[in-house]
Amino acid sequence: MSAPAPSPLAVVDAEPLPRQEEVLTEAALAFVAELHRRFTPRRDELLARRAERRAEIARTSTLDFLPETAAIRADDSWRVAPAPAALNDRRVEITGPTDRKMTINALNSGAKVWLADFEDASAPTWENVVLGQVNLIDAYTRKIDFTDPRSGKSYALKPADELATVVMRPRGWHLEERHLTFDGRPVPGALVDFGLYFFHNAQRLIDLGKGPYFYLPKTESHLEARLWNDVFVFAQDYVGIPQGTVRATVLIETITAAYEMEEILYELRDHAAGLNAGRWDYLFSIVKNFRDGGAKFVLPDRNAVTMTAPFMRAYTELLVRTCHKRGAHAIGGMAAFIPSRKDAEVNKVAFEKVKADKDREAGDGFDGSWVAHPDLVPIAMASFDAVLGDRPHQKDRLREDVSVAPGDLIAIDSLDAKPTYDGLRNAVQVGVRYIEAWLRGLGAVAIFNLMEDAATAEISRSQIWQWINAGVVFENGEKATPELARRVAAEELSALRAEIGEEAFAAGKWQQAHDLLLHVSLDADYADFLTLPAYEQLVG
Repeated sequence: MSAPAPSPLAVVDAEPLPRQEEVLTEAALAFVAELHRRFTPRRDELLARRAERRAEIARTSTLDFLPETAAIRADDSWRVAPAPAALNDRRVEITGPTDRKMTINALNSGAKVWLADFEDASAPTWENVVLGQVNLIDAYTRKIDFTDPRSGKSYALKPADELATVVMRPRGWHLEERHLTFDGRPVPGALVDFGLYFFHNAQRLIDLGKGPYFYLPKTESHLEARLWNDVFVFAQDYVGIPQGTVRATVLIETITAAYEMEEILYELRDHAAGLNAGRWDYLFSIVKNFRDGGAKFVLPDRNAVTMTAPFMRAYTELLVRTCHKRGAHAIGGMAAFIPSRKDAEVNKVAFEKVKADKDREAGDGFDGSWVAHPDLVPIAMASFDAVLGDRPHQKDRLREDVSVAPGDLIAIDSLDAKPTYDGLRNAVQVGVRYIEAWLRGLGAVAIFNLMEDAATAEISRSQIWQWINAGVVFENGEKATPELARRVAAEELSALRAEIGEEAFAAGKWQQAHDLLLHVSLDADYADFLTLPAYEQLVG
């Protein structure tokens, strides 16, 4: 094989990183450049289509299953490709960013799968983007270890047969990678994350008895799934591995995708591994799309919208039925609790809630579920073991009892709960705390004993925006207004300063986070994604 031509990609405005040359090789960058050349124009068209669809929802305040794809839904003959052995049992999956310590702990956690996250649990600094790739390469070659500089504790990998299978999540289609450009234009972050990982690890993973497996975030339509499928077909040919080696699980975390689940599986059928039911991003998507739909679309406090809410039950049960009808895995939502090292009673109550949640998912027919912390792995495992036993999944449970009408998925007003003043305060508290950490390069943040990621900040700022624009009146008689949001934010910032001290406050990015939260919560022109203006302020 002749040496690749010099890559047309340029690395810009980035400080050199240790070992970046192992990731940013000429051959790998040439591959990413080819992905960009071939697929970014279609990605741009699909982003424009998102805006057109959102305008249509604003006009009609409704959604329906697509008439033009009715034949795909009606055809009972097609199935997705059988799961490879390494992805056949997914009863517990742990999620988290790809920093060195997390990489070791997640692989060692006892979970069946680790979602190695370059998306919502990772702030996309150049260091996180590149060194996350280094860490995964090191894990696969067993050259990874870590010693915590504060505690002195050392971490190393368990034997290979005890490690979780990695399913890597690249950034969504809407995000750019400003440090990698082609003719002066940033390359989509999704193609950077996918391209570097796939190029370096596809054959290596096959040699380990696994494969290049992916979670696809923020998908809004089957046409976006078709684009990913075409990327996979090209990539497998490019590096010379068999077609169908890639497997992808799609997060159904947008309301529009919930109406196209079968079509999404169909587009990816040779590469599909399953669908996942998210929560915060799904609620964020409902607010985003129906934000001008009137009172019947106003969500109550985020913590009042549990997975047992009627419209959430419709979504999750339809997902299980759809997946099992087509031979795909149905993966449930996140248990985000972070155990307290100080309060056993807090842990006891939370563990009971986690168990109830996982019992419900296993009972509903899900084949697996997510946790955010290794201590939750045994709890979730017990719930699924009780239902699955020695079986790797329960795809034979077809859930033909489930019948979901189009209106069921957006019946927000079926909830009795209403927005509260405490809910507003919590949205501000969590939003400021998360954004401050994100601006420092941290994407997975423990806040009030919950592991939060970017979806948390999205639902927080979206609820503030929605409540103000809907003129919500809280139970204490106060009306949601920009002035009230600014007052609460000022009070929370002052309380934070008192809590952490002047020195720590000055060293952080608290004022910047406060200002950004208010900007995306109060601006009349609703930002599609908080991470777009936030990325402009992210250093590194």
